[in-house]
Amino acid sequence: MAEALTQHAEDIGMRGLSIGVRQVRRWESDSPPWPQPDCQRVLVHLLGQSMETLGFTPPWGADGSQRTELTRRGVVAGGTAALGVASLSRRAAAAPQPATAGSDFQAVTRSHRRLYWSVAPPQLHPAVVAHARLGCALLPDTLGSTRRTVAAALAETYLLAGRIEFFDLREPSSANATLLLALQAAGEAGDPLLGSAILAHMAFVPGWVADRDGALERMTAARTYARRTSASAEFLAWLDAVEAECETRCGNTRTALHLIGHAEDVLAVGNEHASPEWMDWFSPARLAAFKGNTQMIAGHLPQARESLLQALAAMTPAEDKQRSVIYGDLAAAEAASGNPEQACEYAGKALDQLAATWYATGMDRVREVRRALAPYQHERCVRDLDDRLYDWSTTLSALSR
Repeated sequence: MAEALTQHAEDIGMRGLSIGVRQVRRWESDSPPWPQPDCQRVLVHLLGQSMETLGFTPPWGADGSQRTELTRRGVVAGGTAALGVASLSRRAAAAPQPATAGSDFQAVTRSHRRLYWSVAPPQLHPAVVAHARLGCALLPDTLGSTRRTVAAALAETYLLAGRIEFFDLREPSSANATLLLALQAAGEAGDPLLGSAILAHMAFVPGWVADRDGALERMTAARTYARRTSASAEFLAWLDAVEAECETRCGNTRTALHLIGHAEDVLAVGNEHASPEWMDWFSPARLAAFKGNTQMIAGHLPQARESLLQALAAMTPAEDKQRSVIYGDLAAAEAASGNPEQACEYAGKALDQLAATWYATGMDRVREVRRALAPYQHERCVRDLDDRLYDWSTTLSALSR
């Protein structure tokens, strides 16, 4: 069993994942531990059954005490129905769904993708998860190209749900589980580029907590999947940017800046491949924002200021949600330069943007700036910032996390 799982991991592109006999014995015990996400994927994909069917008890407990809250948010309500996405391919489907089912399901997925940039995450997330449940119900009843269309749209839907959970709701554990479901659906669709994008997003989860080995393992898998298809220069540059952000979080700013320089070269040279329509989260302006953040953390403050202002000027109205992050980084650069008034001005602009388009990552930047302004907390500009930062809604939001 251990050999079969290790070999299957390699077959599906997860090279380096080794499962030993001792691990299998723990899984076969009366109280098996809940496997890590990579191991879950191999188990489900090889054996064709959900984790619960295989005898594992999820970390929220068999009594459902934690499941109630998760189900209320829709995470498990959507996820449990899809834990066996890979196993659905083994069911004999009567294929009652017409060929239009694929395009109809995909059309809603596209609408959700566009709505992400303007609709408040708590309102959009339940709709996205409900759409994923519909996709899981449709998938067994489709065949051929319709099945591939539904599976690809389902993978994108779960990717969007995972992005909301990680970047907007600050629920990394839920995001990791949701992205695993996205990866399973991408496998059903046979779409390595979408699989690469999902794996790169999964790298953010360990990267955010400075788990460099975990982040690099997922980035290696993401790059492997990208090599199996025709990836655009923009997509390849984005992979560099993701790895750079993870390296920055791990304290390796020199490596991160090297990766960003490589991404700039890749974009400058380009290639003949077009980016997929679902890749709406990256642009040269976003790369400049990545660069400015890393330069700021590295202490290269004049260069960071230049990169961030360049990113701000190049942003389109469709990218307004990201502006709060850039304003926050500009504020941090000014705070580090000993300019509290300028820092507060940029932090205020970030709050203005957050009032229009909420983004948890942007608010995190503002809070980091306020902590950096502690030496100036008696200044009038900092007190004015506090009045805005700690109104009723933001205070309750901060204390509820």
